[in-house]
Amino acid sequence: MRYGIDIAILGDLAEPSRLVTLAQEAEAAGWEAVLVWDHLAFVWGAPSADPWVALAAAAQATSRIKLGTAVTPVARHRPEALAQTVATFDRLCDGRAILGAGLGGDAGEFTAFGRARPGGAVLDEALEVITSLWSGDEVRHHGEHYTVDGVRLAPLPVQRPRVPIWVGGTAPAALRRAARWDGWIIGGDDQEGNMALTPDALAAQISGLHLSDVALIGVSDPGSSIRPYADAGATWWFEHLHGRRGPMEELVRRIKAGPPRG
Repeated sequence: MRYGIDIAILGDLAEPSRLVTLAQEAEAAGWEAVLVWDHLAFVWGAPSADPWVALAAAAQATSRIKLGTAVTPVARHRPEALAQTVATFDRLCDGRAILGAGLGGDAGEFTAFGRARPGGAVLDEALEVITSLWSGDEVRHHGEHYTVDGVRLAPLPVQRPRVPIWVGGTAPAALRRAARWDGWIIGGDDQEGNMALTPDALAAQISGLHLSDVALIGVSDPGSSIRPYADAGATWWFEHLHGRRGPMEELVRRIKAGPPRG
């Protein structure tokens, strides 16, 4: 089991300097990764930070931890632009990037701007375009949703053959998609800060699937054991930090206390 933190960069945590502080504290305390939410939460009336800009600041203030999103609604972006953003970020952080990819859980982030929330076929094709561009080859793609007419991306990500793609979502199609890529991200806690996903339920969901990584987002007390989740198949534990869990000072204290026991 490996350990990271997942930060909802909304509300007071939308201030980018706070993410930098939390990332520095996480690295010092032995956590191995920092993921952040990717939402246009201002659509609902909540402040929200751009994840890649905020992560770029965190990258400059750290040297070891992996950095990424949980998760980016890929279809909210043009795939060529997202491919360039993530490639540039991976170079900036010297190969520490993770792209969390999903459909997007809030349809309002699309409909508020006159677009419908796309389905899985759009996500699948977008990921194909992104990874083709990351290959460094000339890309010619003529699909149902996207066209690339003889383009070669440069500079490329540091990580080869690609930046790891972890897929979010709980539908059967999302799990099948995760098995085709590099991992699955699953939220295990509820809005009240309690674990809602049991180890048995996790094991049942991933049964029969060949997943390189299973990244479970949850809540734990310092020193508590999460061994049952590791036994169920989780390979990463991400401690979920958000404004409802307490003020900045409490979040820092939780980080400094270190990861739970595997």
